[in-house]
Amino acid sequence: MRNAFPIFTVLCAILAIWYAGSVWMNSTWVFDQATRNGQTVTWGQVIPLTMAQDRPLLPPPHQVAENLWKGIAGQAVTSKRSLVYHGFVTFRGTMAGFALGIVFGVGMAMAIVRFRVMDQSVMPWAIISQTIPIVALAPMILTVSNQIGIETKEVPKAVISAYLSFFPVLVSMVKGLRAPDHMQLDLLKTYGASEGQTFWKLRLPASLPYFFASLKVAVAAALIGTIVGELPSGAIEGLGARMLIGSQFGEPLIMWAALFAAAILAGLLIVLVGLVERLANRRMGVGA
Repeated sequence: MRNAFPIFTVLCAILAIWYAGSVWMNSTWVFDQATRNGQTVTWGQVIPLTMAQDRPLLPPPHQVAENLWKGIAGQAVTSKRSLVYHGFVTFRGTMAGFALGIVFGVGMAMAIVRFRVMDQSVMPWAIISQTIPIVALAPMILTVSNQIGIETKEVPKAVISAYLSFFPVLVSMVKGLRAPDHMQLDLLKTYGASEGQTFWKLRLPASLPYFFASLKVAVAAALIGTIVGELPSGAIEGLGARMLIGSQFGEPLIMWAALFAAAILAGLLIVLVGLVERLANRRMGVGA
């Protein structure tokens, strides 16, 4: 209970600031309407009107929560209006890109640790690649995919997702694989261990804490990549598509509900990674 109090305090502060911002931003429309009708309104009248607008500039929390609940529980999961349906589409793309990012990141990390030339040649380019804005790169990936005959939008979304998720895995795995000190490595050499045995018995277990820490960052980055990939592709399915539809048709409540659905999905994915981490640690006797 004591640990929950600071969280509750911060949450209350955020809600208070949010409600104050909603009143301030949405009051412009109320005052404009009153001026057009030749009426005068007081702040006591303005505040309730800012809490129930159909297209508010900044939806208050209760409106966002109401639309989020309708999108999750108020629709059949197969409905095109269901946030569960769109969340699953985004989840599918996220997992494809996440898996690709893990394979690419771990494979490159192993090569960098094993071969010095890879460290000197590939690692700098991997770092430079992260300076390219993903919002500029995503349309290029989609264009190239169309040019080479890839009609499905799942592939470019997975590529964009993998592009964002591989780098945290790469950096953390390089650090983790290099975590054993020279005394530990020399000890295994004394016992006649091969490079493969050194990897499986020493380097890999030492890298697990780094690996799972990076996965929590990578899975969130993969989700962002998938959503970004849905925006310029003309997709009509997925949480990114819902955000875009809400923006294009002037429906901020749709956009905000999809945004919070994406945040919930990210939280669930991070919890899932944490559960896998516990199982892996228990399997390998780490922290037991």
